[in-house]
Amino acid sequence: MHRTFRVTRLAAPLAAILLVSGLSGCHWFKKKNELYTLSGEARPLEVPPDLDRPAADKAMALPAVGSSSASTARPVPATGFAVAAEREAVFAKVGEVLAATPGVQIASKAELLGTYDVDYMGEKFLVRVTKAGEGAFVSAVDPRGLPPSGPAAGKLIAQLKAVISP
Repeated sequence: MHRTFRVTRLAAPLAAILLVSGLSGCHWFKKKNELYTLSGEARPLEVPPDLDRPAADKAMALPAVGSSSASTARPVPATGFAVAAEREAVFAKVGEVLAATPGVQIASKAELLGTYDVDYMGEKFLVRVTKAGEGAFVSAVDPRGLPPSGPAAGKLIAQLKAVISP
């Protein structure tokens, strides 16, 4: 009796394992295709057709050559020039020329920033003197820091250039 109990005790798990592995069916679905017999590195790469090359239909679209926005743009006058001198000396000279120019009203000046707040021909803009390499650069900008849109800034910069860097 003792011996049969031991055999049935071992036979039950062994029979369960054999039953599960025999009926699982994994061996029924073997891949007989030649591609599956190769190693993973040797198999050919399958790429979907839309990933072969980038879609360039919208990325490479160029605007029309003679668009209407280009025809309405007017030339912007030069709003700056370079001077081969120290920034502080150029700032002082710009202040003298602005004070002597008729029609120019200096609303304020900030030597630390290198700017003059100017009202000229009905337009308000800044005349800015910045350090540029070995010298200084005198330019006109609107209060947002963009090039001014009116003709007054270009005219005043041309007058400053004629006096400061002849």
